[in-house]
Amino acid sequence: MFRFTYSIQGKRLFIKDMAYYLVPPDNKLASIVPSLSRLERGVGTSGCEQHLTNDRTHAESDDGKGTNQMEKSIKSSNPTVIPVAILENFHFTFLIRHPRSSIPSYYRCTIPPLDEATGFYNFMPSEAGYAELRRLFDYLRSLGEIGPHVAGQTEHKAICGKAAELAGKAQICVIDADDLLDKPNEVIKTFCESVGIKYDPAMLVWDSEEDLKHARQDFAKWNGFHEDALASSSLRPRQHVSHQNPYTIDYARLAFVAIFVFKTCSLEKPRTDLSCGKKKKVKSTHEEDAEWREKFGEDAANMIRETVDANIRDYEYLKQFAMKV
Repeated sequence: MFRFTYSIQGKRLFIKDMAYYLVPPDNKLASIVPSLSRLERGVGTSGCEQHLTNDRTHAESDDGKGTNQMEKSIKSSNPTVIPVAILENFHFTFLIRHPRSSIPSYYRCTIPPLDEATGFYNFMPSEAGYAELRRLFDYLRSLGEIGPHVAGQTEHKAICGKAAELAGKAQICVIDADDLLDKPNEVIKTFCESVGIKYDPAMLVWDSEEDLKHARQDFAKWNGFHEDALASSSLRPRQHVSHQNPYTIDYARLAFVAIFVFKTCSLEKPRTDLSCGKKKKVKSTHEEDAEWREKFGEDAANMIRETVDANIRDYEYLKQFAMKV
């Protein structure tokens, strides 16, 4: 589908999704989904059928000297349900958020009254998605699809042994939600530079009826998760005291998301937004637990704490690659 859009229309398709839906949980082995195991003539192909596997097409062969064995080993370790031949057509960027913010925010979307709007009636700790995002991130690094340079770092940081070979590849582009909220102009500008899109400050403003209509259509599938964005008109740095309930902030699923930008295309105006607020003060574990108990009850607070703690290591691993602005 994406290759077809690229070859026929010559545009870039922007896709926002969770790595959790591409990578089996609990470190389980992945197998290519049946719908992607074969690409028919004319659908993202060069005119012939391709039978796709977790590594490449069956047509790929060794040169007889064993020089491709390491490359094949890497590609055969694909942790996703999507063939490498399709993954290679994407320009990957990543959006993360600290578990202490994302987990209670997501939990709130699975209980009354929001569960009626979201359609999510059960909180599943396994859906946090940090481990899956890290597996996808590391796999793309091993393929050379991202890196070695890191977006937003003045001294480009080599992260693997093939820096010379990979110099022309896409930068590692990781955005932390807190950085985006504190410095939206700088972060979006750096993001655009990293993915090859012309930056326009108007990207941070969506105050027309046409913009709102487009946003409603885009967010219709995720009813209840983006209400603040739909009620807003721009994204500005948080710097003033906000009386808003922190759990109503639209980014409930922000840390769970991996963003994909198809290699040929431009982005439209971002549709995510947060109201202005005071820069976050990091709370102690005791303060967090007390707040969660008050809002959600003892059992829920314990489950939230366990889920947060289980995902901090993967978050902090990804955080080291976040752009600096």
